[in-house]
Amino acid sequence: MRTGIILKSISGFYTVRSDGELIVCKARGRLRVENTTPLVGDHVEITINDDGTGAIDRLLPRKNAFVRPPIANLDQLVIIVAAVIPVTDPFLIDRMTAIAAQNGCEAVICINKSDLDQGDTLFETYTRCGFKTIRTSAETGEGIDELSAAVCGKISAFTGNSGVGKSSILNALEPDFNIQTADVSKKLGRGRHTTRHVELFTLANGAVVADTPGFSSFDTEAMEMAGKRELQNLFIEFEPFLGSCRYNDCAHIKERGCAVLDAVGDGVIPVSRHESYARLYEQLSRRNEWA
Repeated sequence: MRTGIILKSISGFYTVRSDGELIVCKARGRLRVENTTPLVGDHVEITINDDGTGAIDRLLPRKNAFVRPPIANLDQLVIIVAAVIPVTDPFLIDRMTAIAAQNGCEAVICINKSDLDQGDTLFETYTRCGFKTIRTSAETGEGIDELSAAVCGKISAFTGNSGVGKSSILNALEPDFNIQTADVSKKLGRGRHTTRHVELFTLANGAVVADTPGFSSFDTEAMEMAGKRELQNLFIEFEPFLGSCRYNDCAHIKERGCAVLDAVGDGVIPVSRHESYARLYEQLSRRNEWA
């Protein structure tokens, strides 16, 4: 019996790094019976077969786990966004930051393609909310050193809508990767999917990072979220005002005496962030009623 970490998962085959060796494994049937699906980033116990392949016998306890991207044991989620085609909808960013917070995971906002558009509104919004926000350009190298320092010593997943340059950023961080990239479709205004699976890479500075398939606005509906009552705790800029509303069960949508709404009106909480909160709250309300 040996232990290792899953670096890649494709069509039911898992590449596990164990004692410096890469071993292609399949999951034991009992994991399927237990409805347990191994994820990239999982620490596992494996058995080596006579032919050099392996079998995953057991998943070790997880720190966290995500549905999209399908990955486990993250320290932080690096959300790659852009203010130029394909322009990132702030709602997608806010849903991802909420999912990161729900999983006890830090969120870093990376505004890529800064050589084309600095994304001043995005930078001001997320900096004001307390997120580490970095402007980068895979073309000019702007911000790459700062991003490298931000991921050093951590396990991070790079995620974002298709075409914002996740793979290009990884190639800029570590040129030897040569991860496939593609141009954005001018007709559709979105990127072509070049990353088809989740895979962990180790940088020269010791950081472990994952490139993940891009997502669209429709994909966010499948992302796991907490209940509507817990949502307020997933917007970090709400925290100073929680417990100060007139009503204990305040939803922070349109109630009188709501401290969160007062902070929005005073410009302390960005309007776009509260709009995303209200939209998520409404979605979760419908889901809870259906359930």
